[in-house]
Amino acid sequence: MSYAETRRKIDPARGDRLGDGTPNDNDRVEIGPTQLAFAEWAAAGLALPNLERMRSFRWQRIVASLQARDYGAILMFDPLNIRYATDTTNMQLWNSHNPFRACMVCADGHMVVWEYKQAPFLVNFNPLVKELRSGASFFYNVCGDKVADDASSFAAQVDEVMRAHAGSNRRLAVDKIMINGLRALERAGFEVMEGEEVTERTRAIKGPDEILAMKCAHHACEAAIAEMEIATRAGVPLAHMSEDDIWAELHKGNIRRGGEWIETRLLASGPRTNPWFQECGPRLVSNNEIVAFDTDLIGAYGICTDISRTWWVGDRAPRPDMISAMGHAMDHIKQNMAMLKPGVTIRELTHGGHQLADKYWKQKYSCKMHGVGLCDEWPFVPYPDAHVDGAFDVALQPGMTLCVEALVSPEGGDFSIKLEDQVLITETGFENLTKYPFDAALLGQA
Repeated sequence: MSYAETRRKIDPARGDRLGDGTPNDNDRVEIGPTQLAFAEWAAAGLALPNLERMRSFRWQRIVASLQARDYGAILMFDPLNIRYATDTTNMQLWNSHNPFRACMVCADGHMVVWEYKQAPFLVNFNPLVKELRSGASFFYNVCGDKVADDASSFAAQVDEVMRAHAGSNRRLAVDKIMINGLRALERAGFEVMEGEEVTERTRAIKGPDEILAMKCAHHACEAAIAEMEIATRAGVPLAHMSEDDIWAELHKGNIRRGGEWIETRLLASGPRTNPWFQECGPRLVSNNEIVAFDTDLIGAYGICTDISRTWWVGDRAPRPDMISAMGHAMDHIKQNMAMLKPGVTIRELTHGGHQLADKYWKQKYSCKMHGVGLCDEWPFVPYPDAHVDGAFDVALQPGMTLCVEALVSPEGGDFSIKLEDQVLITETGFENLTKYPFDAALLGQA
C-alpha cells in the first residue's frame, strides 16, 4: 500500500491495511502510530515495519532461546517482556506494580496469555497467542489473605500447560514473580530458572522490522523534542516556563504521535542540573541558563528512544567553562562510539575509549553505554571502577542497539552537561540513529 493511501483518515469501511500491516480500522483494538506520525514518516522517506513479521521474529527468538537452554517454557510477568512476546498491552504502568497479566511461551512454540478477565479481546489480534486464560493475579491488593491459594491455583494452570507442551521437562524460566507465586511453582515441582537472563539476551538482537520500528519511533521522538525546544526558547525569556511546562511539551508530542509514556522525569535547569538526577519540578527557568534532559521515552510501537541533550537558553553567550565541558562531553561520546563494532567486548569498551577529566570523574554517569529496545536493556557497559569479572563477558553482535552516554558534571559546580545518542550495531560497525543537533551556543558556534 502506498503512503498516499495510508495518509488518508482511517476508514473502517475499507478492508485494506496500513503501511505497517495493521488493519485500517478506526476502531481497532491494537494501539499504534497516529496519522500525524505516518505523515511525518512519509515526508522523511522512512520505511515502515511489518508488524506481523516483527512479532514472528520475536516469537522465534524466544523459542530458540528456550530450546538452546533445554527449558520447557518461560513464564513472563514483566509487562515489557509480555509486550515483546505478544505485542499486546494492557494498562502497562499499572500492571508493572500490580501484576495481573502473564505470558507463557513453551519450547514447542505454544503461547498462552493470562489476561484481565474483563478484557480478553485485547490480545485477539495476534494469532501467535494460541490460548487465553485468566487468574494470574496473586498480589495482596486483590487477593488479601488468600493470596497463597490464588497463587497455587495459578501454578496448577501452569502445570497443565507444561504437561501438554513440555512433557517431562520441568525446567521453567520465570522473569519476575510475586513470592507466593514462586513458592507455588516450586511446590508444584518446577525447577525455576532465571528468566531475565533469557529475555534480556533474547531481546538484545533486533530483527529488520524491529530496526525499522525503532527508526520510526526515533524520528517521532525527535519531532517531539523539536516542539519542546521551540516552546522552551520562546517561553523562557518571558519568565513563565517551568521545568514541568517544558517537560509537558515532550509528553504531548509523544502522545500525539502514538507514543506511550516516559519512564523518568529527568529534566532540570540551571543549578539543579548539578548533581544530575534531580527530577523536573516547578522551578521557573531563567534567561541565560542551561536546560538538560534525558528522554527515556517509550514511543511509537512501544519502542524506547533514549536521547539526552543540553541547551543554553538565553541572549548571552554561555560561560567558557560550560563550553569547555560541552566539548569534553562531545569527545566522550564520539570517541566511545567509534569503538563500536561486532566482536568488540564489553570489557574492551569498559577499559578503552575516552577518559573523563579528573574534575568530572566523581559525578560521572552510572554507565558508559547500555542496551535499548522496549526500554533500557542489556548489555550494560560500566566504567572501569564498576567492572565486575564475569558479569559482562560478552561481545557485541549485529542487531544490538546501544545508547552512548556522557555526563560531564564538575563536582561542586552549578551546571552539568548531559548528552546521549542511540546507535545500531551493523555488520561492519555502527549506525548512529540520533539526528537531533547539539546546541550551537554550548559548542561555541553561536
